[in-house]
Amino acid sequence: MTISAHQPEYLPYLGFFYKMAKADEFILVDHLQFSRKGFQNRNRIRTNSNSQGWVWLTVPVLANKKGYQKINEVQIDNSTPWAKHHWQLIYFNYKRTPFFDKYSGFFEKLYSKKWQKLVDLNETIIQYIKRELGIKTTLIKSSDYDFKGLNARFIREAKNPVLERTDLIIELCKEFKANSYLSGSGGKSYIEIEKFKDNNLKLVFSDFKHPIYPQRFEPFMENLSAIDLLFNEGPKSLEVIKKSIDYL
Repeated sequence: MTISAHQPEYLPYLGFFYKMAKADEFILVDHLQFSRKGFQNRNRIRTNSNSQGWVWLTVPVLANKKGYQKINEVQIDNSTPWAKHHWQLIYFNYKRTPFFDKYSGFFEKLYSKKWQKLVDLNETIIQYIKRELGIKTTLIKSSDYDFKGLNARFIREAKNPVLERTDLIIELCKEFKANSYLSGSGGKSYIEIEKFKDNNLKLVFSDFKHPIYPQRFEPFMENLSAIDLLFNEGPKSLEVIKKSIDYL
C-alpha cells in the first residue's frame, strides 16, 4: 500500500491532488507547526487585472504569542472581510470560464460562512475538490493520532528538525501499514533515503509535471490553485492531470 502526506493547504495547487490521486491513503498532516511563509493560508489565482497575471488570496490568521502553534490550532482573523474579498476575486476572474456555473455555488456558500479555524476551511475545500475531481483516495488527519514526530514542542527542542522529518514519515508508514511512501519532489532535499531502506520501505518521488490546458487568460501560467483547472476544464480535470505525464 502507498501513502502520501502533506500539510492541509488553502486552495491547493494541482501537484497536491496529483499525489493524492496516486496514493491509497493521503494524510493531511495538521499537527505540524504552522508556517506563515508556506501555502497553508494562501494561494494564487489567475487574473488579467495586473502585470503579474495572478494574485494572492491570503486568509488572515491570528498571531500566537507563544511563537509557535500547530496547524490545527490556527485561528482565522475575521476582523477584515477577507472572505468577501476572496469570493469577489474568484467571481470576477472566473465568471466567464466554461464551468464556473457548475462549481461557483459551493464557493459562494463557502465564503458566506464565518470560519473560525483555518484547518476546517482548508479541509472543506480539499474534500470538495477531491470529490469533484473524482479522486477515491482515503483522507486521514494526523491530528486524530498520537504522532510524536514534529509536533510544535518537538520543533522547538529538536537539534535538527529538517532531518527529523524522515522519522515522522516512517512513523506514518508504520501506523498505516504502508510499504511505500510517495513524496513530493521537494522531499529530495531533506529525506534520508537510508532510513527507508533500514525500515524496508519503498520511497518514491513524485514525477508530477504541470499540465497545460485552456486557460481564461493568456499566456498560460502554472502553479495556481486547482480551482483554475476546475473552472476551465470541469469534469475532465483529473484526466488533464493524468495525461500530462505517464500517470501509471
